[in-house]
Amino acid sequence: MSNFAVASANQTLTSDSQNLPELGTAAINTFSLEKEQLYGDTYMRIIRGSAPVINDPVLSQYLTELGNRLVANATGVKTPFYFFLLNNDEINAFAFFGGHVGVHTGLFLNADNESELASVLAHEITHVTQRHIARGIEAQQKATPATVAGILGGILLAIAAPQAGMAALMTTQAMSQQSSINFTRLHEKEADRIGTQVMVDAGFDPEAAADFFNKIATRYRFTTKPPQMLLTHPLPESRISEARSRAAQYAPVRLPVSLNYELARARVQVRFSSYSDDAVLTMFNDQLKKNSYQVKEAALYGKSLALFRNKKYQEAEAIIDGLLAKDANNLFYLDTKTDLLLQRKAFDQTIAMLLAERALKPTSQVVTLNLANAYIEAKQPAKAIPLLQEMIFLDRKNALPLQLLTQAYKDLNNKAMEFYTRAESLGLVADYAGAIDQLNYAYRAAVNDPLEQARIDARIRQFKQLERTLDEFK
Repeated sequence: MSNFAVASANQTLTSDSQNLPELGTAAINTFSLEKEQLYGDTYMRIIRGSAPVINDPVLSQYLTELGNRLVANATGVKTPFYFFLLNNDEINAFAFFGGHVGVHTGLFLNADNESELASVLAHEITHVTQRHIARGIEAQQKATPATVAGILGGILLAIAAPQAGMAALMTTQAMSQQSSINFTRLHEKEADRIGTQVMVDAGFDPEAAADFFNKIATRYRFTTKPPQMLLTHPLPESRISEARSRAAQYAPVRLPVSLNYELARARVQVRFSSYSDDAVLTMFNDQLKKNSYQVKEAALYGKSLALFRNKKYQEAEAIIDGLLAKDANNLFYLDTKTDLLLQRKAFDQTIAMLLAERALKPTSQVVTLNLANAYIEAKQPAKAIPLLQEMIFLDRKNALPLQLLTQAYKDLNNKAMEFYTRAESLGLVADYAGAIDQLNYAYRAAVNDPLEQARIDARIRQFKQLERTLDEFK
């Protein structure tokens, strides 16, 4: 089983979920999309609580927009996808139940252009649309009377640690090594073939997959510890040559360098890599001195972030102001300008700038989250609350709005809602015991509001059900 695990449905386990699946021995040929959604939601909660998921609105919006561009050109899409980032320098990505696609920041550090990143995402999207996990479980269930719980436990391990996951799967399923490898290769070839078509249909370079494969294979050919991507996606010469042959079937595509990709890459290099403060500033200074950048604006942006990281705020703001003068609505620049303004407590200027931008981009999570945070920093938490409630309604999987909403209610001394929203945050990371404790505090704080107490009591029962479901997964 690949660490690029798979599935096909993306719906949060909502508060009114009633009939949760049992994880005993089951007929996998009846493995429904609804079950995939439930499993996917549970896995995502576990990952949030155990892995370094990045809650960066700028990077999240960029990755989601890129992913959705590819999904729009895929076939067999049953539900929306959910793309998220993990702070990990390893070159890897994976997909699993519920249309969840995880991307390591290491991909941004190693993909030379947006098409190379898109080739990996298209591969993962294909795993999802082709329902490879469900198909894999069905085939394995035919070979041995393994329980669904055992198989899924191995899959979850494979997502977290490929080698351990592979070992667990082999033990649980009692399958021969060769048949397991053959099945994985079948899915990999299908994901490569269909993924290339998806990527090309979305307007990316058909050579990108082969270029990326070849680069990674060459870099790690003689290493004793290959990256996770090669543990789960071996790159024999035949796979690289097949990628070249597929690319040759399409007309050559010459794309301009993607500014947004270069900006995202610079942001990852400064904020989510192992580079030291001095090293990251030196890197961008060298790029600008030697003209060794892909896009000058991205190098300047990276330098501004590096200066901010080194607490050289005035120099950082001078660069950002220059970038905004040429591209006033760029969200990467606006987000950093917001940070710089808040750092010097220019609250009125921050809020005015973000309100003007929100009029142009009312659905942008970058603008809305920055505006809500600015209201909280400016001691106007009541104005932040409706913005955050709207965001949570539109995206129940995003932890950042809940964290900000908890702070807003705390600033207003609304104890019942502070405890309630903190419980929801804990629920997102599968800490149901902690969530129930917070709801009990909320219940006592709402002593004069029987209607609110009834709502809290209902949520306690829902979290207890989710806790029982999680115990079944374990």
